[in-house]
Amino acid sequence: MSFKLVKAVRVKALSGYRLDIAFSDGTTGVSDISDFVTGLDGSMVLPLRDEAFFAKVFLEMGVPTWPNGCDVDPSRLRMDLEAAGLLKEHGAAA
Repeated sequence: MSFKLVKAVRVKALSGYRLDIAFSDGTTGVSDISDFVTGLDGSMVLPLRDEAFFAKVFLEMGVPTWPNGCDVDPSRLRMDLEAAGLLKEHGAAA
């Protein structure tokens, strides 16, 4: 496993606090962030437990972000997917 500084180029919320995400290096995967959403009690994370709010994820400068400003590090998501063997290679992305 190697660390790569990447941006997200596409993100879509899925049920179960998962993100279908594509990265700037051409890789993709479905990242389960349920531990992040349900395991922390901070004021930024609590709104994400509402699946309707969770579904409002968007990209801000290549970072998955929610309307309240909560965000997740795309490089960390990619690294976790790679470590779990869940990262898919699809060639270089824009």
